[in-house]
Amino acid sequence: MNKKYKIMLILLIAIFTISSYFIIKEFAENQKEAEIYKDLQQIVIENNTDRDTINVVAEAEKSKGESSNKYNLENIAKINSDVIGWIKIDETNIDYPVMQNGDFYLHRNIYKEYSSHGTPYLAEYCNIQYSDNLIIYGHHMNDNSMFAQLDDYKKNSFYNKHKFIKFYSYYNGQTIEKNYEIALVFKTVVYSDKGFKYFNYTNFNDIQELNEFVDNCKNLQCYDTGVDINYGDKLITLSTCEYSQKNGRMVIVAKQI
Repeated sequence: MNKKYKIMLILLIAIFTISSYFIIKEFAENQKEAEIYKDLQQIVIENNTDRDTINVVAEAEKSKGESSNKYNLENIAKINSDVIGWIKIDETNIDYPVMQNGDFYLHRNIYKEYSSHGTPYLAEYCNIQYSDNLIIYGHHMNDNSMFAQLDDYKKNSFYNKHKFIKFYSYYNGQTIEKNYEIALVFKTVVYSDKGFKYFNYTNFNDIQELNEFVDNCKNLQCYDTGVDINYGDKLITLSTCEYSQKNGRMVIVAKQI
């Protein structure tokens, strides 16, 4: 084997070794994060000694596409006082705590450790009690965790099976369940004058401001859901990265019901 081929072989082995390292590292991190949130999901589900009754109710609710679990965020708020809610969409992977502290949790888990997954967090200019539109950001991860499944809402068939969002807000030591129906599904871009700055709409001072927000969303929507938003409705907006365009964002807007 001449010198040229030896160098090529060494380079290929080096590339393979480095690639394998990063693949294994990513897999290990994905597993670690999955275990963290699996444990947290068990912590927030309220205990009930009558397990037979809970199982019967759960099966009945499951047949309707609904969840019978009641969430209590008190214990995970003791883990981290930045917890201000929990977001859940039944029969999807979206089942996570929501943090308050700006983008501090962009690359940190609930234990404040570094994590490429981060933790879903409320926009820093939103107030959990008073904002008309709660904007929550989450990563679009390759392992389909965090807010990756928002991308599936591009398909109307997925929307028809997953129209509702549960948000458990937590303040003053109380967990309050709020239910939302998805009304708008759209794509846009950020860091560009061509994109719609949906993140600027956290409160609507009048009906004109609300209509401006809704009209801009509809101009970009993937399809018409047939769900109207009216002045006075409380909204929740979920946002994640969308990769069909540079600096793309996939956004869904739901109204409280």
